[in-house]
Amino acid sequence: MAIEIKNLNHIYGQDTIFQQYALKNVNLTIEDGEFIGLIGHTGSGKSTLTQHLNGLLKATDGDILYNGESIYREGYSMKTLRSKVGLVFQYPEHQLFEVDVFSDVCFGPKNLGLSQDEIETRAKEALDLVGLDESFYKQSPFELSGGQKRRVAIAGVLAMKPEVLILDEPTAGLDPKGRDDILGLVEKLHKEQNITIILVSHSMEDVAKYVSRLVVMNQGEKVFDGTPKDVFRHYKELEAMGLAAPQITYVVHALRARGIMISEDVTTVEEARDEILKLWRK
Repeated sequence: MAIEIKNLNHIYGQDTIFQQYALKNVNLTIEDGEFIGLIGHTGSGKSTLTQHLNGLLKATDGDILYNGESIYREGYSMKTLRSKVGLVFQYPEHQLFEVDVFSDVCFGPKNLGLSQDEIETRAKEALDLVGLDESFYKQSPFELSGGQKRRVAIAGVLAMKPEVLILDEPTAGLDPKGRDDILGLVEKLHKEQNITIILVSHSMEDVAKYVSRLVVMNQGEKVFDGTPKDVFRHYKELEAMGLAAPQITYVVHALRARGIMISEDVTTVEEARDEILKLWRK
């Protein structure tokens, strides 16, 4: 297994009048090669949780094991952990800072102490994986479009050759085509590179379409953990948490209320189309 989270707690402002639990007794196992969606309303603890996975935040108590070894063990190399568990922030500007795209993507491998040839090889491979050719190498990352900036940010993490890739709201602020392009890229990385993906998202449609497992956070606690179909059966409870199911879920239940017995497990438009055509042919 890649990551095992045991009884994890995180308290902001501990022992002060501002003390607040950000995470409460979270237990979660993430297997190698999974594609997981992590959802929850603002303040639910999902981003706090992801920042524990590569050591940006330290738990108040509890433990995190990476490949069976506690990351809180004395002498454990956080530098090595961060090369294996890569985090792409919601706003790419938070991790882009070099004068040009190629230098930015080279930064991570350079910090690993690799040779210049290996650094440049990794950067070229990473940029190729995200679909940015040599015409982008000398451009300033800050002059690119929102989608291109995200691709550069992802490439900078990929150049470290991570085993786990965490993406925090990677489609925020993008138009529909930009969103589809980024999610298509993530899906391709998962399938072709066998990278474990953790996708933090507010879009129920996105997680329903792409992930195989869905974890729901609410007030610092893990409340649901299962396939998207299993989780979205609890759409009423999700609404009570300030979330929702994909829009197609509500369409399906409206059709069923009118006597059209389409499967209530439908979570994507494509599945709804197939179910309706199946009924039509009968």
